[in-house]
Amino acid sequence: MSFRLGLIINPYAGLGGSVALKGSDGADVAAQALALGAEPRAEKRTRTALEALQGLDVCIKTWAGPMGASLAHELGFATEVLGAPASDPSTAKDTLAAARQLKTAGVDLILFAGGDGTARNICEAVEDSIPVLGVPAGVKIHSGVYALTPQAAGELLTLLVKGELVSLANEEVRDLDENAYREGRVSARFFGEMCVPAEHQYIQHVKNASNREEEVLVLDEIAAGFVEQMDPDIYYLMGSGSTVAAIMEELGLENSLLGVDVIHDGELIASDCTAAELLALTEGKPTRIVITLIGGQGHIIGRGNQQLSAELLRRVGRENLYVVATRTKLNALEGRPLIVDSGDPELDVELSGLMPVNTGYRDAVLYRVGR
Repeated sequence: MSFRLGLIINPYAGLGGSVALKGSDGADVAAQALALGAEPRAEKRTRTALEALQGLDVCIKTWAGPMGASLAHELGFATEVLGAPASDPSTAKDTLAAARQLKTAGVDLILFAGGDGTARNICEAVEDSIPVLGVPAGVKIHSGVYALTPQAAGELLTLLVKGELVSLANEEVRDLDENAYREGRVSARFFGEMCVPAEHQYIQHVKNASNREEEVLVLDEIAAGFVEQMDPDIYYLMGSGSTVAAIMEELGLENSLLGVDVIHDGELIASDCTAAELLALTEGKPTRIVITLIGGQGHIIGRGNQQLSAELLRRVGRENLYVVATRTKLNALEGRPLIVDSGDPELDVELSGLMPVNTGYRDAVLYRVGR
């Protein structure tokens, strides 16, 4: 019998990331992102996952057009279209309706592409009654129901279709308040649990808030150590996260916290930049990128910093990509590798591996990407 795969794509998930909108929930935000030149990425990322299944005995049940049917037909899968979105772009109501219909249709698993808002919709419709797997396509992903990358989703699906995985586990669905997020405040809520394949090398961990009391003891050391070695001739692209924010504070500069800022010669020359702005500002200039771990998942590229485009990363070069972190955050990974998910699989391989840099500070950890 064919593996019955339910498919739901939120076509505009993550649309705001590259243009610094920090989300795409709501038609108005999606329209604004498109007007600013953002390109939809959910279908492309779903394609990466589904291509791993080509040639296997899979039947896809989905909804019409960009919610799944267009891509499934294009890739040559046997496809059953169960419904169609009521509007273009599709809305949360369409996602809810599609998920409920797939549950009734008796699919073996629902594959969905989106962010935490999409996961919330799926959870409301099916709860933990049917296995699900998310393809990460959003700006913000706190939920533990997503594969680490689209490639990981494809590998996990392949094992499932071949019958090589049987264990399942419930994982949390969480979501941020996007309005608060755009104002620089991180506020996440628990919305339920869904059943996912229990293979943790493929599934991301729920973001854990770091122990602030422990972290604050070493942030000053990290910031001082990094500022001490900064070169006034270099353009520094400062990514999101509290560890990078501590460096900005040490410099006496305002920090967008959840965006990407540009520093040159100790001065803030641009704040909360889009992908296009970063490319323009750094063209022909010596540049370094400074980032940290995102939450407790180990992501360094592809979550919350999509303004750092694959084009920019290639131009800057892995030797100029720096990762700052506390030992507490690194130890919390329990040996799991840091995750690069730029949207360019070949680049992700190039950016794998870290080399430690001696900072001269006991608790400050600084890495350069390389092998």
